[in-house]
Amino acid sequence: MKTVSTARAHGGTQGVYAHESTATGTTMTFSVFVPPLEPGRRAPILWYLSGLTCTHANVTDKGEFRAACAEHGIAFVAPDTSPRGADVPDDPDGAWDFGLGAGFYVDATEEPWAKHYRMRSYVEDELPALIAAGFPMLDGARQAITGHSMGGHGALTIGLRNPDRFRSVSAFAPIVAPSQVPWGEKALGGYLGDDRSAWRGADAVALIEDGARIGEILIDQGDADDFLSDQLRPELLAKACADAGIDCTLRMQPGYDHSYHFISTFLPDHIRWHAARLR
Repeated sequence: MKTVSTARAHGGTQGVYAHESTATGTTMTFSVFVPPLEPGRRAPILWYLSGLTCTHANVTDKGEFRAACAEHGIAFVAPDTSPRGADVPDDPDGAWDFGLGAGFYVDATEEPWAKHYRMRSYVEDELPALIAAGFPMLDGARQAITGHSMGGHGALTIGLRNPDRFRSVSAFAPIVAPSQVPWGEKALGGYLGDDRSAWRGADAVALIEDGARIGEILIDQGDADDFLSDQLRPELLAKACADAGIDCTLRMQPGYDHSYHFISTFLPDHIRWHAARLR
């Protein structure tokens, strides 16, 4: 692991790091905020998964999370959204919703994506092991996960697949049912092939329908989001959770859109919500 940069912030340390990933076969970059800690104390971890076109830098630079993380003693880890490099394939038409920056947190099985686009293995297995080895001041027994848009999809699906690892799960404007919306159909079809049964493990609503369970979910969604009705459809998650007996709090926020102005407004509240469950 190589340290790209570190800076003092709110009494803690904001770092950016890079390493050679075996999951993706590329150099991967991620950020970690370590809050101020008393001697002998370890910080629980909140994972944040970013959305389409983003890298680790979007939330690191614009998320406004550090004051809340420092207050509650929570570390904040932000991975990239896809593999990157000269040999990594991209959408041949240059579309922004597939390929680079749009890994959808799945392990691709279709060519030419299968070699590098293994973001599920990277986020679920490789990066947590690297964090555990490289940051002994963080407490891997207390983890939570959140994310935005495509990253909200990632947070929900990873949380549902790993209920014993994550004490709490939340999301901002998530793609809750990628099998039922254009972004998801394009991504899952491209990465996983035409057999829709193979998509169910990468779809939060389908996972719940198939028996995945967690105790509760917190969702914030702006009602002025341009993608609300055709790509996000949070009502599908609310219904699936209601049918399954999962406590889903869906907060429609008046006037907010899909941008980091929305995320930075409510991210500190999510950190407080996770903190109460990570104690």
